[in-house]
Amino acid sequence: MLKQAAQILQQVYGYDSFRKGQEEIISTVLQGRDTLAILPTGAGKSVCYQIPALLLPGTTLVISPLISLMKDQVDNLRRVGVSCAYLNSSLTAAEYSNTLSEAIAGHYKLLYIAPERLDAPLFLQLLERLAIPLIAIDEAHCVSQWGHDFRPSYKQLSERIASLTTRPRLACFTATATPEVAEDIVAMMKLREPATFVTGFERPNLRLAVVNPNDKAIYLKQYVQNRPQQSGIIYAATRKETDTVQHMLMRLGVKCGKYHGGMSDRDREEVQEQFRFGDLDVIVATNAFGMGIDKPDVRYVIHWQMPADIESYYQEAGRAGRDGDQSDCILLFNPADIRIQRFLIEQSMTDEERKSVAQANLNIMINYCLTEKCLQQFIGQYFGQLDVASCSTCSNCLDESESINRTVEAKMALSCVGRMRGRFGVTMVAKVLRGSRERKVLDTKLDQLSTYGLLRHWAEKEVTDWLYWLIAEGYMRLSDGQYPTVTLTAESLPILEGKQDVYQRVSATTVKQTSKSTVASPMFELLRHWRKQKAAAEQVPPFVIFTDVTLRELALSKPSSLEQLLLVKGIGHAKATKYGEELLAMFGNDTGDTSEQTDHIDDVDGTETKNEAASHQVTFRMFEQGLEIQAIAQLRGLSQTTIEAHLIRVLEEGEQFDVSRILDKETFQVIAQVINEQDYEKLREIKEKLPEQITYFQIRVVIYLIKKK
Repeated sequence: MLKQAAQILQQVYGYDSFRKGQEEIISTVLQGRDTLAILPTGAGKSVCYQIPALLLPGTTLVISPLISLMKDQVDNLRRVGVSCAYLNSSLTAAEYSNTLSEAIAGHYKLLYIAPERLDAPLFLQLLERLAIPLIAIDEAHCVSQWGHDFRPSYKQLSERIASLTTRPRLACFTATATPEVAEDIVAMMKLREPATFVTGFERPNLRLAVVNPNDKAIYLKQYVQNRPQQSGIIYAATRKETDTVQHMLMRLGVKCGKYHGGMSDRDREEVQEQFRFGDLDVIVATNAFGMGIDKPDVRYVIHWQMPADIESYYQEAGRAGRDGDQSDCILLFNPADIRIQRFLIEQSMTDEERKSVAQANLNIMINYCLTEKCLQQFIGQYFGQLDVASCSTCSNCLDESESINRTVEAKMALSCVGRMRGRFGVTMVAKVLRGSRERKVLDTKLDQLSTYGLLRHWAEKEVTDWLYWLIAEGYMRLSDGQYPTVTLTAESLPILEGKQDVYQRVSATTVKQTSKSTVASPMFELLRHWRKQKAAAEQVPPFVIFTDVTLRELALSKPSSLEQLLLVKGIGHAKATKYGEELLAMFGNDTGDTSEQTDHIDDVDGTETKNEAASHQVTFRMFEQGLEIQAIAQLRGLSQTTIEAHLIRVLEEGEQFDVSRILDKETFQVIAQVINEQDYEKLREIKEKLPEQITYFQIRVVIYLIKKK
């Protein structure tokens, strides 16, 4: 069956080889074993259950948490010829009934449902009429109470599945799960002797960075303005911050939307669709946005504030670069973010045990923001992957600043914490070290400590940052709870005893420019233009047509036949058949006679010197495909004047096209009125009597239309 799986991968998905772990997971599922697979975002989890679904008899049930996730997957599968559907609240009663009938008749290979759907006894009875060889649980971390996105509806899944007369094999998938969460998934889903796969958490195409700029707003403005037309997500901790950041970017002229829980469902859905379809370049959102958003061409994810835990951060950051292209994941850190997250935890949770876990997770997130270790290494180790090598691309790995001996300052801070005996938090320690005269310091007689005022020449923010850095490096620890206290660890003893020095680097505050692999070529931009128009015509997001990675490879390889087109990553038989002729025509080729496929040379005066008779028809085909005149000129290496002459010529030869793309009715009437008073041959005199923005080409089109009458 693995040979058949490889054939499906190539023919349906357009890929020649499996990604890391996919083949082993697919093989295990096909063997009938329960499976838990933990793969990073963008590693191809869906393929691991979709291919088995196509090979196994019957209908595979996919349990997915969000409507948008179901829709994306079903739309993409249908476009490559896979029979599938979803059942959720977005369907009308008639659509729901029809889909259910088709499913019972065995017409679908995959059926996507929400976990809540299994709560209905009637629906479970209907499922008994389906032949279900496999149930795939997507976003399986939602089943764990200790995960970052617990969903109560997931808790009942194992009981509902167990009630089926025949229990199918189960396959659970998630992108972010610590060893503890993985164990919880196995227990909660009652997996039977499952095969567990952890393919690693490294995302080589993601450049991780923690930045502590003096002014977040200035940093963000410069970053976004330097990346026009790139797709990005900016996460903020609160609705108020979301509104503020969005308004700031809109004032800069950035096509930017917002998404948070204070908006209506309709407004959120509209913004989400605008972002997916490319009508918005940037979306500013709270953590309410993102799960199930299958938009592969997000080039950067910026966290305006520190999130609450590593799982949330890495899942949100992982929404960048799902197509494999280089992308940035930047966290803008400020110690004030810590207070915001502690407040949110306290306000949003009532269960003391979960609250304690959340506070502990926040402490680890703080350590991530302040560590000098490789960031990718830090994340891998957090998820239990101890063999992660330094990535060489994160802000810490790229930091070339010299290390400074800070042993004296470390002893001051550690001694102060020791003398305060674990009764106070970071803020209070900082006040003591600075020699504060605040009443609380004086009332508790902390001003009498020998460490009082040792760092009075530092700003309070500097002292606070220094204390958090010592915590991140493991010399001190924070307790759990809303008001955590700070204590020493065993690692601090060699410092205090003078047996070990402490060195600190200055934190990186910049991110290197986008690498050459993501710099757009003219051909790539033209293909993006074609894709956008094609997507608009088909009413799907542009990435559903082709991803940026596929377009970039097309721009580089310029295939000249359908066979060569099929060698491009991401183009299977279905898409080659549907778009092949148009793409080959854009490269000066088509699937028929190639005798007219020649290069074109542009003279200084803008006229062609080679094979013009065939050339104007090539221009006409490209114009009919939706490309604009300027884009055609750039793609073909000809002047805009030559392309316009081609279109006039095809009109004169009797071809028809939509002239409203060249001029509207009002412009036509303005030009026609002047022409009626002039000789058709005196173009310059006509032009001089018209508004400056009207072109000679528009005038020539109107002249042709009048003559035709």
